[in-house]
Amino acid sequence: MSQPRVFASPDELRAAVDEQLGWTDWIEIDQKRIDQFADATGDHQWIHVDPERAAGGPFGTTIGHGFLTLSLLPLFTPQIFRVEGVRMGVNYGVNKVRFPAPVPVGSRLRATAVIAEVAETGGGIHLVARVTVEREGGDKPVCVAEMVTRLYL
Repeated sequence: MSQPRVFASPDELRAAVDEQLGWTDWIEIDQKRIDQFADATGDHQWIHVDPERAAGGPFGTTIGHGFLTLSLLPLFTPQIFRVEGVRMGVNYGVNKVRFPAPVPVGSRLRATAVIAEVAETGGGIHLVARVTVEREGGDKPVCVAEMVTRLYL
């Protein structure tokens, strides 16, 4: 497993603004994960869950939901970086999300991040990280998102 970049203080985190951090390990997006996401969200569009029909579709196979890829950010980001002394972190939102390329079933994904913004806020840190998820062998990212987190010290 990749070792995350560890920040010992908010000042260290601030000093890393605009710096690309490391990469995560690869994870495979199999049909079981796609089907479980479809069940959890109620999004059972054939392009995701019907391999026979999807074989004749535009991608030649089923593809993972864009929001499935987005939902992996909490899995990915701790592999990229962490801040010491945090009592609790809360997903605060996402500023901008794009899905430039599909995720065909069987794809392997990994992510990297750039710290975009660090600000003090009532007992903690307001952190914006620009996360890019790529597909092994792909020529465009499958997801680019500005993830907003509140870290409470």
